Formats: sequence, C-alpha cells, structure tokens
Amino acid sequence: MDIEHIRGLVQADAEAVDQLILARLKSDVALINELGRYIINSGGKRLRPLLVLLAARACGYLGENHIELAAVIEFIHTATLLHDDVVDASDMRRGKQTANAIWGNEAAVLVGDFLYSRSFEMMVSVGSMRVMEILSSTTNTIAEGEVLQLLNCHDPDTTENRYRDVIRYKTAKLFEASAQLGAVLGGQAEPLEQAMARYGMHLGTAFQLIDDALDYGLSNEDIGKNIGDDLAEGKPTLPLIHAMRHGSPDQVRVLRQAIESGGLEHIDTVLDAIESTNAIAYTAQSAQKEADLAMEALDDLPASVYKEALYGLAEFSVNRSY
Repeated sequence: MDIEHIRGLVQADAEAVDQLILARLKSDVALINELGRYIINSGGKRLRPLLVLLAARACGYLGENHIELAAVIEFIHTATLLHDDVVDASDMRRGKQTANAIWGNEAAVLVGDFLYSRSFEMMVSVGSMRVMEILSSTTNTIAEGEVLQLLNCHDPDTTENRYRDVIRYKTAKLFEASAQLGAVLGGQAEPLEQAMARYGMHLGTAFQLIDDALDYGLSNEDIGKNIGDDLAEGKPTLPLIHAMRHGSPDQVRVLRQAIESGGLEHIDTVLDAIESTNAIAYTAQSAQKEADLAMEALDDLPASVYKEALYGLAEFSVNRSY
C-alpha cells in the first residue's frame, strides 16, 4: 500500500484537519497569521496527524475528536520545528527559507510558543484527562530531547545509545503519542493502548534513522536540504557514529575534527568514510529493525484496511527517498 493510497483512506478527515489548522491559526496579531501560515503551508509530510487519523479509525473510533487531536499534533510538531531552526541557526528547511531567516529568531520563538499554547487550548476542548496526560508528558519529553541533542552537538564521543535517546525523546515520542491517542479515542483497553504507543515509538525511530541516512545520501532537490546539514551543525548522527567505530585511524581523526568544529570543510573525506564503512547500510538496517518492531506491535489490533495502512506507513518510513 503506497503513501498516496494510505492518505486516500482518510482524505476527508485530512481535509478537515487542514481546515481546522487554518482556522485555529487565526490571531489578532498579523505576524502570527503570516508566519504561522508560512510554516504550516511549507510542504511537510503531515505524517504525525495522518497517524492520529489512521490509528483512531483502526481502533474503531467513529467520532470527530481525532480531527482536533491531529491538528494539535501538527501544531506541536510545527512549534518544535520553529524552535529547532533557531537553536540550529538554520536558514533552509524543505527547500525554503526558515521562518527565523525571514522574520528573525525572536518572532520564530514567540510564534512557536503561540502554537504550543494554542495546541493546549485545543486539547482541553476534547474533554479527556487521559489525552491531556499523554500530550503534556509528550511535550515535556520533547523538550528534554532538545536539551539532550544540544549536549551531544560537537561531541565526537557521543555513543549510539546517547544518539538513540535523542531520537526517542525528540522525534519518536510525538509519533508514539499520535498512535496512542487513536487507541484512547477508540476506548481500547490498556494492553492495546500500549501496543499502539510502541508502534508509534518504533515507527518514529525508523523514520528518524532514515532521515539521518538521507542527510548523507541525497541532494537538496530530493529532500529539501543540503547534503551534510547535520555535520555542518556538529550533530553526530548514526552514520557518523558508525563510521567513527569502524573507520581507519586517519578517518576517525578527520571525523572527530569535523564533528567538533562543524562546517563542511572535510565533507568529501567524511562521505568517503561513511561509504567505506557501510554506515548508510548499517543505519538503514537499524531502521528496518525498528519498522519490523512497529509492525509486530500491531499483532493484536483487529484486522481492517486501516491496520493495513499502519503497516504501509512502517514500510514507507524505511523505503522513502525524501
């Protein structure tokens, strides 16, 4: 099942989410409207809100609150992107200028804060303490992940375990919440709720691992950013960590220097080290293991076309080229 077929299963719901996002972005402050619309319409994959919609339907939910929560998830995700780009001093995302590059860091941070606060305003309207509990814990964990990543930056001694902690906190947690919320809305028992959470966590981990592999494998036109952006920011992702473990002494020396200093002065040597140590293949294999675990977590979910779509999302997460 390809990604367009998957989206087609919940097309009406997804359109309702888009309409709600635009409606809830409205503010009396013109800059919030302008900047918020720019970010929301900048071409993201919208996988996290898609996951909310599919999970809710797969868990038998027939109401409308999944629309509200899918928009909440997208607002939280967008807020983290705004803050990320400021912390990383990024000027490009998805092939377009970042909000902070256009409007400045102050505006980007404050509009990110607006999106966070608006998302909590929206989730309150669902009237579920369990939903509040999951999402408040999620946003706290994401913030911890941001700090963990900051601590890892420019540190060539970052281990694979520390790197995976960042993924689990910073990226996978929102995927986990997205799938878990579907089970909560569907009134599922605790075992299935936790199984859906595991599905989301492994899916998000696989997704991020492939993102980190793509950073060293595709051009700007393919993924909307430049090869080696993570290296330029001094981020020791899994391809670099693996190359550090298995490279020659000369390669390790250059890799350490590249991570410590950031920038792309040694990009050719870094790419050679990544290729000679099969670091991309190792990262892809790690992602596939996570996708397999995600699909295993769905074993007790009743059969439906939406369950098949969740399988399809796991496959897409590791087979994509963008």
